[in-house]
Amino acid sequence: MCTVTYIPSNDRVFITSNRDEKSWRFPAIPPQEYDFLSGKIYYPKDANAGGTWLAVHENGNAIVLLNGGFKFHESKPPYRKSRGLILLDLIEHMSPFDFFRSINLGEIEPFTLVIWQDMELFECRWDGEKKYAKQIDKSIPHIWSSVTLYNEEIAKKRKEWFDVWLNSNTSFSQKNILHFHQFTGDGDSHNNLTINRDGKIFTVSITGIEIFNHKALITYLDLPVNKTYSCNIEFKKELAG
Repeated sequence: MCTVTYIPSNDRVFITSNRDEKSWRFPAIPPQEYDFLSGKIYYPKDANAGGTWLAVHENGNAIVLLNGGFKFHESKPPYRKSRGLILLDLIEHMSPFDFFRSINLGEIEPFTLVIWQDMELFECRWDGEKKYAKQIDKSIPHIWSSVTLYNEEIAKKRKEWFDVWLNSNTSFSQKNILHFHQFTGDGDSHNNLTINRDGKIFTVSITGIEIFNHKALITYLDLPVNKTYSCNIEFKKELAG
């Protein structure tokens, strides 16, 4: 939930997330199917709070979460609800983007969302006091770094790595995007795309969503145990917007 990229490529889009977490948190449950009133939702589950940082609905919508809004904030728990559960509230709705603009986020810790909805791309932010929501260009790649872990200088450097990597590739696949997310950096374990900050905070997983031809594939790399999981999703045309 701390580094996210969006890459459009021919007939498909790729949304990929690195999850950086504190060492004391329980390992997440790999992505699987869950039944909700609105239909089936696929996501890896946070074993502490029960929410998630990434989810795909069988209607074709997808959401990825990053911690923080626009700038570093001091966490002041307890909060009314975890951000990962807010994400599930949003993706239950046919229009997560519209629901974000109406939902009560009082006493919720700041966060950023990347939303793929009805084949369009949106960015939503909550800074603890005010919401910000906009549609962004789906035809070009984007990268986000969580403001709770990476300052402007580091985020800019990561954007430069991303641009260099994009320019060095003529085609994109789940495999080479996951490789970029796992191995890119300059040797600084505190700020590479995969981090390890003295064993206290480290990248625990990388999750890729590949969306194409009325279906999606979630690929989940569980880094501490070096295991890969996959989850195939067939979109329900009658649910799609």
